[in-house]
This record gives sequence, C-alpha cells and structure tokens, in this order.
Amino acid sequence: MNDQERITDMILSEKKMSTNYNTFASECVDDKLRDEYLKILNQSHMTQTTLFKTAQSKGWYTVEPAPQSKITETYNKFNAEKP
Repeated sequence: MNDQERITDMILSEKKMSTNYNTFASECVDDKLRDEYLKILNQSHMTQTTLFKTAQSKGWYTVEPAPQSKITETYNKFNAEKP
C-alpha cells in the first residue's frame, strides 16, 4: 500500500467514524456522554481536514469548484424555503 492509498483509506475511515459519532451524539440520552461524543466528533472533523489538506497538496484529492451560477441557484433555492 502506498502513501496515497493510506491517506485515502484514512480519510474514508474518518468519514465513517464521523457519521457514527454524529448518530451516537444525536441519539444519546445522557448529556455528559453526548458532550464527549461531540468532542470526539469535532476531533474527527479536524483529523479529516488535516488528511484532506495533505492529500490535496499532493494532488491526490482534487475538488472542482462549482460554477458561480450553480452556487447562486442553490442559495436562492434554499433561501426561498426559509420560514
């Protein structure tokens, strides 16, 4: 396994763990335990960001920017749905 494959695997693992932590936190009855899940979720997001930036800097993870017209269209759609 090369570095690119390792980073990709780590990013995918963090994404899955974040999904689980989010579910655990939202369904947790105990406030203290929910707070701990939220702390772990935040740490997971920070780890994902670090991994993403590393992969992006090496050209392994590219994100194509959305055209301004699509951004405006989406913004207007959701803005119109506000109560």
